[in-house]
Amino acid sequence: MLHVLNERDIRTLEKVTVVAVSLSAVKGVPKTPVESIRISSAGIEGDAHAGTPGRNVSLLDYEVVKRFISETGIENIGHGAFGENLTVKINGAHRLSAGDEIKIGDVRLIVTRIGKECHGKSCSIFRRTGQCVMPADGVFCSVVSCGELSAGMTGTIRAVKSHRR
Repeated sequence: MLHVLNERDIRTLEKVTVVAVSLSAVKGVPKTPVESIRISSAGIEGDAHAGTPGRNVSLLDYEVVKRFISETGIENIGHGAFGENLTVKINGAHRLSAGDEIKIGDVRLIVTRIGKECHGKSCSIFRRTGQCVMPADGVFCSVVSCGELSAGMTGTIRAVKSHRR
């Protein structure tokens, strides 16, 4: 069961901006940026990971993407290339952790997991660079409240006090 935060649980409050929204009907391929996405209780409608417990929605901080580009020299990495549904910009020093709540418009997500195993040779980014950001920086969420998201929307991140940073 998901824990919904109340005021005494909150440690920090940061602003988050949606940079891009992406989806793919097939698993294991880069996602395609789209104008908007609809999030249901199962995840993103039309996305292959909808219905995957604890991984209904994936996101990546845009700063991670920029760092990856700087470190690898590869500049033509589009939004969704790492398989993320949401590319976001976090305004502040907060690093997401399991249990954090993200609220953008009507959508509320709870972070369930940070990182996942890279698909290795079947990962297009790994094939090009020999590395991937998702094992350390991929963020996976479950849906608390449904709604629609598009690039440019802003919201908040609420972190649980017990998180160790």
